Amino acid sequence: ADGYYEYVMSECVYSTSDYSDMVYLVSNSFNKVVYEQFNSTVGKYVGYTELGVKYAEHFNKDPAYLQALKAQVDTYCRHNAQNSDSSVRDKT
Repeated sequence: ADGYYEYVMSECVYSTSDYSDMVYLVSNSFNKVVYEQFNSTVGKYVGYTELGVKYAEHFNKDPAYLQALKAQVDTYCRHNAQNSDSSVRDKT
């Protein structure tokens, strides 16, 4: 029960069937508190705690890294959403 819990959660969020509103999110958390998050729509990290702001500033200085994360909408999210959605539609 004692200890620390740190994790990263990546998710693709969308609500339209053409995926035009798809957003790629990467949330970094420590002890269930999100301290920073990347949002592909915003195009950068946003810090939510004092330490998260420092980490966000560090990551946001690397344009190649941010561009690679923004590209995940097409390379990771859309691809997997199309596969997942088609398998669900084929079952109905």
